[in-house]
Amino acid sequence: MGSPFAPPVKRSVTIAGHQTAISLEPIFWDALRTHALRQNLPINALVARIDAARLAAPHPPNLASAIRCWLFAGHFATTIRIIRNSVDSEKDSQ
Repeated sequence: MGSPFAPPVKRSVTIAGHQTAISLEPIFWDALRTHALRQNLPINALVARIDAARLAAPHPPNLASAIRCWLFAGHFATTIRIIRNSVDSEKDSQ
């Protein structure tokens, strides 16, 4: 992984048979690729899922923003779960 401050990179993805270009910073492309691998999905399929959730929102953001928010929300939820498990383990050991 390079610098977290690298400029956005534009890539094409296919959603519901239509190609669209998305500009994301490399750190977000890396995170998206990692999530797709963990879920055993192609990146296009994961982006399509994120897009469907985005379009269901009352005020949908643009797709690049939705991807960034989805990735951050997933990372944040994982971090909170790890912290809670750690606290619970400490309580159980006392």
